[in-house]
Amino acid sequence: MRLYVIRHIIIFVLLPVVSFSQSKLDLFLTPSDTLNKPRRNAVVITEASIGAITLVGLNQLWYADFERSKFHTINDNNEWLQMDKLGHVFTSYQLGKHGAQLLNWSGVSKRDQLLYGATLGFTFLTAVEVLDGYSEEWGFSWGDILANGAGTGLYIGQELLWKEQRIALKYSFHHTKYAKQRPDKLGETHLEQILKDYNGQTYWLSANLHSFFKDSKIPKWLNIAVGYGGQGMLTGEKDIDNQVLTSNSRYRQYYLSFDLNLNKIKTNSKLLRSIFDVIDMIKIPFPTLEFNKKGSVFHLFYN
Repeated sequence: MRLYVIRHIIIFVLLPVVSFSQSKLDLFLTPSDTLNKPRRNAVVITEASIGAITLVGLNQLWYADFERSKFHTINDNNEWLQMDKLGHVFTSYQLGKHGAQLLNWSGVSKRDQLLYGATLGFTFLTAVEVLDGYSEEWGFSWGDILANGAGTGLYIGQELLWKEQRIALKYSFHHTKYAKQRPDKLGETHLEQILKDYNGQTYWLSANLHSFFKDSKIPKWLNIAVGYGGQGMLTGEKDIDNQVLTSNSRYRQYYLSFDLNLNKIKTNSKLLRSIFDVIDMIKIPFPTLEFNKKGSVFHLFYN
């Protein structure tokens, strides 16, 4: 009985506080109708600071472990079945999307959102590519630059054409047996494998059906997605001189699945809407058809 009473007293006392805090939070998260200079300045300073700290950290902690060299370029377009290039497209798209949205929150004009926000991913990843160019281990890759531009272009192009993102670029991951065979290349920990094991990564183009058929009764949250992945990769390219590393046959995988557009789910909470917007970069597991050189496979739930 005491627990019951105490619980209701807590709810009675805290509910107005929570409601007030939620109201204030929703007001804070609501985009400004006009230019809000304090918000804009905070966004610019924060992004510039995080970008600078990240680049300095990479230069001192990551690249310091490898030999430096004169600036040079490499052609790595044939590596990893182009999965690394899709990683660049995805990262550039997502950084650009959220960069533009932050400027929209600040009340910045649509033109400036696309010029200075949507290009955030391309700018940052190009700076990283320059660091690659001075590393003996890697090199400046024009293929990576093209992929960065493709991700930025996917966002900006849709905003100019439709004033909305009808086709989103998403990501999913599952653990594979290959990381244990080459943990130095594919990652030792769970987080490292998410970033480095291309065998477990899938990149998706997820199209919102209602956006293309606005007069239809198709649910606004329903998407159809096509994905791309690869298997059997222990090195960037197939090493014909190493029988251990080439015992796995590498091949491409293509997927067809349904997906959810979390941004289309109705909610009055600005906080929940913001959370949905971030999570929406992840492809929701659904029944999926896979097509590869061996035939076709049905997955009840694929991620």
